[in-house]
Amino acid sequence: MQINELLKSLKELNIKPIYLIQGNQDYLITKIRNNFLSLIPESERTMNYANYDMETTNISNAVEDAMSLPFFGEKRLVIVNNPYFLTGNRSKEKIDQDIDSFVNYVKSPQNSTIMLIIAPYDKLDSRKKITKIIKKNSEIIDLSNMSDSEIKNYLKSKINNNGYTIDNEALNQLIQRTSNDLSSAMSELSKLFLYCYNQKSISVNDVNNVVTKSLDQNVFDLVNYVINNNINESINLYHELINSSNEPLQINAILLSQFRLLIQVKVMSDKGYSQGKLASKLRIHPYRIKLALQKVRNYNYKKLSMAYLGLVDMESQMKSTQKSADLLFEMFMIKFVN
Repeated sequence: MQINELLKSLKELNIKPIYLIQGNQDYLITKIRNNFLSLIPESERTMNYANYDMETTNISNAVEDAMSLPFFGEKRLVIVNNPYFLTGNRSKEKIDQDIDSFVNYVKSPQNSTIMLIIAPYDKLDSRKKITKIIKKNSEIIDLSNMSDSEIKNYLKSKINNNGYTIDNEALNQLIQRTSNDLSSAMSELSKLFLYCYNQKSISVNDVNNVVTKSLDQNVFDLVNYVINNNINESINLYHELINSSNEPLQINAILLSQFRLLIQVKVMSDKGYSQGKLASKLRIHPYRIKLALQKVRNYNYKKLSMAYLGLVDMESQMKSTQKSADLLFEMFMIKFVN
């Protein structure tokens, strides 16, 4: 089910007993949560609304609540957050989750209860019995792989509803600067609205002036400089990142991740994998695959591998020597270009 279909069905009071929201999209999750909460009159929420975090609470508490009839109302809302047991993850707390009671409830839910399961994960473990049962017996809203057009439509709608306009170049730049993360982009809009209050239109220069690049986006630019043999630009940007209190090992880890992805995309695209199949196989957001495909067309496997192995060696020296990160990166660039 698409999010617009969900919101429409809730408005029309066409309500199912169990919903599963999957994906790490804070903005949309908050919007969905608020729409569900609006189904319970404010005067009834003390008795007919409960919110449980599976990282700290046993699922049996949520099940027990869900099985109870609403108190002087028509519906009870029970929200189950962070159900890590639907993934391969483990909880920080040692909780012996009563999965059997949860399975029994999902198979035969209380019709007067709305159970909203919020799983902020890109992927669930479909091999698990509980995951299979929930997917079979619930309405699923998957936010984990939103397309470029869906993200653009949400941003455009928000911008237009606030009385502003934005051109395509500015919209693309906003998405790039926020690493294609809808929640981050939405949070930046309030700054842009204030900055562009007089003209009510947002240009690419406005985005560049207001929206700060994320570390991932800066490293993305750094990758471009490296593979294009731009020594000065690479070293200057690396210095800027270090001076902005970013940890050298963190920067290096993101660089390694980027080059690893480029190598994977290069090898698999040469074997005929399409953008969609690459995203599915590598479990990477389609937007990142799209950008990687644009890059690897101009570079061979040997050059990408050389960069990756050089960064591996650089990380090893960071951990085993007293050489500064700046010096190590300069040595890496000189060796890579020559």
